[in-house]
Amino acid sequence: MERQGATTLRGNPMTLVGPELRPGDAAPDFETVDNGLKPVGLSGTGSTVRIFSVVPSLDTPVCDAQTKRFNEELAKLSGVDIYTVSMDLPFAQKRWCGAFGVDRVKMLSDHKSGSFGQAYGTMIKELRIESRAIFVVDKNNVVRHAEYVKEVADHPNYDAALTVAKSLAG
Repeated sequence: MERQGATTLRGNPMTLVGPELRPGDAAPDFETVDNGLKPVGLSGTGSTVRIFSVVPSLDTPVCDAQTKRFNEELAKLSGVDIYTVSMDLPFAQKRWCGAFGVDRVKMLSDHKSGSFGQAYGTMIKELRIESRAIFVVDKNNVVRHAEYVKEVADHPNYDAALTVAKSLAG
């Protein structure tokens, strides 16, 4: 499934591959790797409330800010895990986290197969990178919040995702 013009990059329409998830949908499984090159799928993210913060590349200003913001917010949350998903190589993710002291958010690399991007509808076909999005998944693997940011260079609505996650975590 392709969604033409579902996102833009500097105003240029791009095509997203995969479904558009909505609250109430079952969270799809995926295949990514962590910074230790260990495979991680949906079940490997545990059974807490999870925020999946999807970014094109940590080496861009908005992605950098988004990941740092969630790392800071995680210090104030209990019962919530936050994962940043990008196409960056695991080595680059690890280097970036070390350089900026990001130590709470867990990193997942989708570089091998693009499985997350295709399952969650965030893969930009023309560039083979992730579009900016946020998903909140509850303890039963149900999507409770989904935001596909229309313009890749724009920030997501952090407060909306955090409010949903906090309410689910109790």
